Amino acid sequence: MHHMRLCLLLFISSILSIQAQQPKKYNASEIYEAVQKLNVLGSVLYIAAHPDDENTRLISYMSNKVKARTAYLSLTRGDGGQNLIGPEIRELLGVIRTQELLAARRVDGGEQRFTRANDFGYSKHPDETLEIWNKDEVLSDVVWAIREFKPDVIINRFDHRRAGETHGHHTASAMLSLEAFDLANDASKYPSQLEFTQTWQPKRLFYNTSWWRYGSQEEFDKLDKSNMLNFDIGEYYPSKGMSNNEVASLASSQHLSQGFGRLSQRGSQQEYIEFLKGEPLDDNNDIFYGIDTSWDRVEGGKAIGTILKSVEKNFNFKNPASHLPQLLEAYKLLQTIKDEHWKTIKTNELKTIIEACAGLYLEVSAKSPNAAPNSEVTLDMEVLNRSEANIDLVSYQLPTLKSGISKNMTLPSNQKLNFEEAITIPNNSNYTTPYWLNKQSTLGMYSVKDQKLIGLPETPRAVFVDFNLMIEGTPINIIKPVIYRYSKPEKGELYRPFEIIPVVSARLSDAVYIFENDQQKEIEVTVKAGKDIIEGYVQMAYPKDWEVYPEKQKIEIVNKGDVQKVVFTVIPPKNQSEGLITPMVNINGEFYTDELIKIDYAHIPFQTVLMPSESKVVRLDIEKRGTNIGYIEGAGDVVPESLRQIGYNVTIIKPEQILPENLSNFDAIVVGIRAYNIVDDLKFKQKFLLDYVNDGGNLIVQYNTSRGIKVDNIAPYNLELSRDRVTDENAEVKILEPNHPILNFPNKITNADFEGWVQERGLYFPDNWSEEFTPLLASNDQGESSKKGGLLVAKYGKGNYIYTGLSFFREFPAGVSGAYRLFTNLLSAEKADKRSFKN
Repeated sequence: MHHMRLCLLLFISSILSIQAQQPKKYNASEIYEAVQKLNVLGSVLYIAAHPDDENTRLISYMSNKVKARTAYLSLTRGDGGQNLIGPEIRELLGVIRTQELLAARRVDGGEQRFTRANDFGYSKHPDETLEIWNKDEVLSDVVWAIREFKPDVIINRFDHRRAGETHGHHTASAMLSLEAFDLANDASKYPSQLEFTQTWQPKRLFYNTSWWRYGSQEEFDKLDKSNMLNFDIGEYYPSKGMSNNEVASLASSQHLSQGFGRLSQRGSQQEYIEFLKGEPLDDNNDIFYGIDTSWDRVEGGKAIGTILKSVEKNFNFKNPASHLPQLLEAYKLLQTIKDEHWKTIKTNELKTIIEACAGLYLEVSAKSPNAAPNSEVTLDMEVLNRSEANIDLVSYQLPTLKSGISKNMTLPSNQKLNFEEAITIPNNSNYTTPYWLNKQSTLGMYSVKDQKLIGLPETPRAVFVDFNLMIEGTPINIIKPVIYRYSKPEKGELYRPFEIIPVVSARLSDAVYIFENDQQKEIEVTVKAGKDIIEGYVQMAYPKDWEVYPEKQKIEIVNKGDVQKVVFTVIPPKNQSEGLITPMVNINGEFYTDELIKIDYAHIPFQTVLMPSESKVVRLDIEKRGTNIGYIEGAGDVVPESLRQIGYNVTIIKPEQILPENLSNFDAIVVGIRAYNIVDDLKFKQKFLLDYVNDGGNLIVQYNTSRGIKVDNIAPYNLELSRDRVTDENAEVKILEPNHPILNFPNKITNADFEGWVQERGLYFPDNWSEEFTPLLASNDQGESSKKGGLLVAKYGKGNYIYTGLSFFREFPAGVSGAYRLFTNLLSAEKADKRSFKN
């Protein structure tokens, strides 16, 4: 049965991976569903804090059952989370999670919005959240989302009344939603937005409650639910062959970086929303009670609704093209209505339906996946009419031409036409990169000044082609973004977005360079050409107390996509120091200092991210003992690379290699973050790891979550994990055992070693342990009790078992010197045992 479930998940994953890349192609059932949705002029905005916070069951129900225009407003992009599928954290993780949200919306039929709030990590209270975020800016972004989307109904995922009881971001999202509900219709609030939109007053605000809000299903069953609406979100959709909760499961499974892949669910299931404010429901069970969601809602819409309702009622599944005359008549009428909001939305929906009914295939594929400004790129255009409708290609407009290219060609049924055009990417073109990363951010906010960009899920594509068509005598314009279509023998047809990249980019081989002494290191810079024939030189920017040799190095690259590597010698100062180094590539007097980062996972479209190419250099005052370290990988981190930076030989131990004869050769073995949550084989290998400790080994286990532990006993003695964490990276650390060998050898650990930490002290600390364990440190967030579970040490047989919830996986990439010094002591614990230390 487990094998069958795994095969099902892999099959679903492969289908969604294909869909994540390819342009949408509608079958007859999907066209019919689009017509149904076209006939509903109602909208719902769902609001929460992070990617994966959204209730995909309710979003899917509103979109697919109610047929309302439904969007999810995530206040953040999830940059502060962990990554279970790769090494990306912070900004790059935010890019991944943004795309996972878009993948989820492609499944459940919703749309996606954001604010500029930066997910700085776990927050224990909304006051802290709103202090780190710029509350006024985030509130303005929520108001902007409401004014732009114009929802009839808003649904909060979280309860605004639970300050301090749950994640501060969660509660803050509900509090801001509640406030924005009253401000969005006030023209005196954020008046600069009104240059681009209008005020708007939603009719109702709800809270998406559930039994977990009240502790148990039994307690929830006792509640007076007269102020709540409920829906059976197990609704079955014959046209999809799936129930609503199955669709929702597929949608939430797109959040793979957070480990949300799960089996689908079926059957009746109740969902509840609690009325908070707005127009009363008058005991009605309709979320849109008193709101006209028909075409009668807009002036001039009645005639359009009459036509489109007839199409819906008499839909021809065998030949959707038969409805083109009616759809085109509705399209012409739609262009005359005064309501610009619904006119824009429904015009786009209707054009998509017309295109699908006509079997029109319009595609523009570049010969290359990317191009630099002032480079020429060839576009292949495929135009195909797969119906009997009379369709003419009048012209098409290329992005770099002032006037269109006239064609005036009739498109014969099922006869493919191909055109080839060359364009030159303008010099002033913006690079393809997430717009919210273009400027330096703060801990709590991304910097975006362009009001029209705020809230968009991704950067608008800069290169597209306008096709001017005449369909049954009606002129229609259809815009297609330029993509890159290619194939691989082992994968078949593949798609990537077409991207504009710099003329040249530079990458340093490591994000952090640790100098354990004053000996020089050679640092490699990889320069990649974004176009043919690159000539120039590379030099380095570096801290004034450091030295770099040579001053500059020449580069010559003939072909686009090729790289040239140059090596600089970096000489650290005699004493402890840190700073940044940046490669600067000079091409014709212009400096390029960005790194081109590629994010390539099957479940989301290929992503290109431009980030400043800079690395931290740290001259450490550090001593270490031992050489050979074994590392058992968990959810993905850069701890092995970081340890290699300070001279350790680190060997990755695969689960099948965890055998006594393999373990005995290591001075210490480190277990990666969340390994006991995700590596199934550890259930059978834990005995060997504990035997290694018993025989005199040194085992360091990094944090795991309390749910989903794969082993019966994570430690040789009782050790109970909790959700305790210290989120303030500046929280005072109290050294409980100043004479303990681990805090003294080979480096003396003091409070100075906890300065400059990032995001948090640590997470998921144990809160109960046996007397064999010795806690070495204590810390706590403001107003909380002391947490002593961040670093626990126990003798077991001849060796040491160490459990730590300290966030080394965040501190190492940030080059935090004290974290390196402390971890080196953990690795040296066996040798420290032979020494004694006193004040």
